[in-house]
Amino acid sequence: MTNKKLHVALLFGGNSSEHDVSKRSAHNVFDAMDKNKYDVSLFMFTKDGILLNNEYSQRIFDGEPEDAVVKEAYANMDLDAPLAPIQALSTVKQIDFFIPVIHGNLGEDGTVQGLFRLLKKPYIGSGIAASAMSFDKDLTKKIITQAGIRNTPYILLTPENRDQYDWHAIQEELGDLVFVKPAKQGSSVGIHKVENEAELKAALDDAFKYDFKVLVEQGIDHPREIEISILGNEHPIASKLGGIRVPSDDPFYDYENKFVDASGVVFDLPVILPDDLTQEITDMALKAYKALGMKGLCRIDFLVDQNNVPYLSEPNTLPGFTNISLYPQMWEVSGIKYSDLIDRLIKLGLEEFERQEQIKYDFQSLGEEKVGKKEYH
Repeated sequence: MTNKKLHVALLFGGNSSEHDVSKRSAHNVFDAMDKNKYDVSLFMFTKDGILLNNEYSQRIFDGEPEDAVVKEAYANMDLDAPLAPIQALSTVKQIDFFIPVIHGNLGEDGTVQGLFRLLKKPYIGSGIAASAMSFDKDLTKKIITQAGIRNTPYILLTPENRDQYDWHAIQEELGDLVFVKPAKQGSSVGIHKVENEAELKAALDDAFKYDFKVLVEQGIDHPREIEISILGNEHPIASKLGGIRVPSDDPFYDYENKFVDASGVVFDLPVILPDDLTQEITDMALKAYKALGMKGLCRIDFLVDQNNVPYLSEPNTLPGFTNISLYPQMWEVSGIKYSDLIDRLIKLGLEEFERQEQIKYDFQSLGEEKVGKKEYH
């Protein structure tokens, strides 16, 4: 990094159920950034998926009512323009680096990563393919299963095959406890614990509001929830493990626990587990990170059954950075403070961009006779 300040665009918001979570994450990332190193411009994706410029985004960031600011912004924008969703980027002369703090749609599914690729700009986090695969729970499980990484069995339901599976059929294949999950959704939104026919119907009705693919996943009775943070590109490192305890007769770490009110949740940071279990979870996480082709950062969640057998639950390529989010907290207890973590993530993004730039598409090497000509048979 040179002595010149890096002009960073911090993107937040989005059109997913995690819009407000993203806003809180962005505040923490912004506060942790060393303003002697970085000039920061703010860009918020509205709930309609329209990017607002720095002026409007800053006003919302500073606490003005979002709905009122968005209404004013829309009145001054040509929403019918071909590039209306991203025209706000043209208001900034030069952006050196992008930090997407967008959870869920647009941010974690490969969408903005494709935009950054077209703009030929470096950014924090995984690329298009790794983001898309890791965001889709069905694809994730297929890939990590092929890589030999333990995860829970599941049935994939779509609107086309939903009627083929009643509670009896699911119970016969997966047991008496299952979880219903939209394939492409985060923060426990649309996820339901199911133990009977009535619960199954209600859970599927809700889950299909969020996606056309829904997983019915074998449940684990009273598991321990363990998380680990990963940092790096080709040679990633893992943090100490974190544990989550919801002190309840029926523990379920839901959206409310994660982002709104964590007063009923106990975080063990770091969590103390048997050495062999700690090593197994760490090895599984690093193996999954590489199998999915992730870069920069990821939080990976595990479920551990009563026999101390770990199952990989899901990866999160753009984990939360709110006050109660575990990704930065696990690095804190592992010896990396928040501001240094942001610096490292930016450095990793720049390194990955430079690595990708080494790949050149030299069409001349194909031979002039094969370039620009078509053969018809």
